Amino acid sequence: MPSQSTETRAFFVHPQALCESRSIGAGTRVWAFAHVLPGAAIGMDCNICDHVFIENDVVLGDRVTVKCGVQLWDGLRVADDVFIGPNATFSNDKYPKSKHYDRELLQTHIGRGASIGGGATVLPGVRIGPRAMVGAGAVVTHDVPPRAIVSGNPARIVGYADTLRRPRETPQRVLTDREVIQTSVPGVTLHRLATAEDLRGRLSAGEFSEQIPFLPRRYFVVYDVPGKEVRGEHAHRQCHQFLVAARGSLSVVVDNGTTGEEIVLDTPTIGLYLPPMIWSVQYKYSDDALLLVFASDRYDPDDYVRDYDEFLGGLDA
Repeated sequence: MPSQSTETRAFFVHPQALCESRSIGAGTRVWAFAHVLPGAAIGMDCNICDHVFIENDVVLGDRVTVKCGVQLWDGLRVADDVFIGPNATFSNDKYPKSKHYDRELLQTHIGRGASIGGGATVLPGVRIGPRAMVGAGAVVTHDVPPRAIVSGNPARIVGYADTLRRPRETPQRVLTDREVIQTSVPGVTLHRLATAEDLRGRLSAGEFSEQIPFLPRRYFVVYDVPGKEVRGEHAHRQCHQFLVAARGSLSVVVDNGTTGEEIVLDTPTIGLYLPPMIWSVQYKYSDDALLLVFASDRYDPDDYVRDYDEFLGGLDA
């Protein structure tokens, strides 16, 4: 643990700052008029800008940037490589009262590589996932999934970071009957299903396991999803899935830990194949959307990977 002595400490504190903590990592800089209380723990190579206040029960990882005018209150846990923009506001008590100190403070967690925009407000007890982005001025009232981009009041998901967006018309224009196209995420494929059309209407069909690359043992249907809600947010260890928008439209985000792509499903003539260990999220459901999913295995709760960091760890194993 570095000494507070200016001769030996491995971090920088501006002469006009008050840094009472001894748990400060090498290379960290604390700038003018910042105040760090004794119990705070700050990692290496952090940048604590002017007029920042950090309370006792606060933990910052390595390479965290906290811009001017931010107060970090007890219970905040910040992972590595997080950016916190100017005047972002955090809280730790849902029902604060003056001179009442006997309540249990809530912890707020900010995942690795996340960014909090200037002027954003984060309510107590919220978890912001790895690589998520909170827009400037957003009011975060619920957990933010990994890599999600949120904005507004209350904050809603408007996209996903580091994700290629495939044009809506691409599947219809490029794929012919029974053709398969590889997405930017290896193993994830789009399938043009056989179609027939006459005066009586239209028909779309798929054959197992000719066009659909497995023999299903289960199916389920997702419908009546409010447009602001998000489904999925998990991967499967063994199960294969095949998704078809039987009615309406939705967006599917697929991610292998390195590459992400957002795919619009808006016709029953296109199917999306998801192999195991692909992180998948479905959102932007239209009011009439009906998602049909074929699965290669029976329901098994142990087959689900619901934590993004655990998913990434499974890829490295």
